[in-house]
Amino acid sequence: MPAMDNGPLGLTGPVVHKDPTTAILYEHALRHDPAATLADSGALVALSGEKTGRSPGDKRIVREAQSENDIWWGPVNRALTGEAFAALRQQAVGHLDRAERVYVVDGWAGADAGSRVAVRVICERPYHALFMRNMLIMPDAGGQPGFDTPDVTIINAGRHPADTGIDGVDSPTSIALSFARGELVILGTEYAGEMKKGVFTLMNHLMPARGILSMHCSANASVDGQVSLFFGLSGTGKTTLSADPRRRLIGDDEHCWSDQGIANIEGGCYAKVIDLSPEAEPQISAAIRFGAVLENVVRDPDNGAIDYSDDRITQNTRCAYPIEHVDNAQLPGVGGHPRDIILLTCDAFSVLPPVSRLTAEQAMYHFISGYTAKVAGTEMGVTEPQATFSACFGAPFLVRHPAVYARMLAERIEQTGSRVWMINTGWTGGPYGIGRRIPLGYTRAMIDAIHDNALESVGFWTDPVFGLSVPDHCPGVPNEVLDPMSGWPSRRGYLEAAAELAALFHQNFAAYTDVADAAVQAAGPASAEHIQRETAEPQPASAAK
Repeated sequence: MPAMDNGPLGLTGPVVHKDPTTAILYEHALRHDPAATLADSGALVALSGEKTGRSPGDKRIVREAQSENDIWWGPVNRALTGEAFAALRQQAVGHLDRAERVYVVDGWAGADAGSRVAVRVICERPYHALFMRNMLIMPDAGGQPGFDTPDVTIINAGRHPADTGIDGVDSPTSIALSFARGELVILGTEYAGEMKKGVFTLMNHLMPARGILSMHCSANASVDGQVSLFFGLSGTGKTTLSADPRRRLIGDDEHCWSDQGIANIEGGCYAKVIDLSPEAEPQISAAIRFGAVLENVVRDPDNGAIDYSDDRITQNTRCAYPIEHVDNAQLPGVGGHPRDIILLTCDAFSVLPPVSRLTAEQAMYHFISGYTAKVAGTEMGVTEPQATFSACFGAPFLVRHPAVYARMLAERIEQTGSRVWMINTGWTGGPYGIGRRIPLGYTRAMIDAIHDNALESVGFWTDPVFGLSVPDHCPGVPNEVLDPMSGWPSRRGYLEAAAELAALFHQNFAAYTDVADAAVQAAGPASAEHIQRETAEPQPASAAK
């Protein structure tokens, strides 16, 4: 790939490679990056250095007159001055100007012409360029023309630490975003996921202004075009469950919902691969081949084999691959309005039903809540289940107040009549440490039953604590699994655990009572007094069947 005659950003020092091919990026990575190797599958193996995950506490947004009233300021979106951004940008550009080589990748964010953004990535590591070549939609892939001027530019100088002497910069890692300039500047982290999520953060700002809902979810479609969305935090099964051999994958992580329907924001997938196996996740396993980037995995130096169970570098091992690597991918990544919306949670308390149907008000309540649970071993200091709430199942990437996205979702559901379900992929028969994780086969059977309309002909009963409608039968799932109380040693123990989780829901939702109407607030779990009355009653939870 020939170098550019005139470098971007006014760069004069490095050789600049514009839109290099996958083969060239492989060649450059293996020649110039000492940490880059090949897996036996043909995937490129790269290391991201000290940072093996995102650094959300180091993200800053420039406070600018044209956007400051739209931003959800606080711990998620911390303000930066324009002067500080200019200083960080100068650092980044200066570092890239001293590099030997710089790579420029142009691509689209958004598979639909009405919800796409032209993105330019400027970086010095070949693996970063290949990563974004996979994650963006390449102009030639969708038959779309290229562009001369980007809407958004990512300036990735991650090898250079940020100057903590700059006002508002309190760490050598800095992810700084200016909406007015349309620029994202990265310093002090080589974790590739910062670029991907930076684009998503930009889309979460730009799309609502166009009347388009941006969503942190995966999506697939049946062969006859029935679309499903899967919302969920890390570890709930969002990528795994949307990778369904019976259905076409639209995308695994980020989508827009417009008047025309669903559109993938990305051109690829960024899947977790810890403990990956071909038996459990055949689509992901088959996608790891030439063109894919394996990040922070452990490789056998003698044969190139990857030990997916080895977490000595990080538990957050990843693979980025173009969606074309998925045999049944839907290209381009667009679909109609979703018939089914599935909220995924991993409940380690073992009190939420494995499958339930939600009212419109319950959908808004649980979408705003964004609940899952961390378990022992996932983070330092976590020794027992801990409830985690992330608004809209993606709080770190939201720019506007969660209520903005929740209202847009509610409007879309009302307009299209989408059905909303909650699937608990967590524990059954007792909490973490006592019960067991709900088998993946059971969860897939529940998803199949939703898609096949098998739950339309069964009875439902109302969960006494969370008020959710629970089916009394689901093909392929034992009836006793459907009732979360049935496997507990005692009814009282179940209700006490349920009361604990319900209280955490109420505590979290208190921050949103000023933006949620009474019907949505009432769609949450029962009060402590109600649960105490239930504890005194002898009947089983499913007595209302």
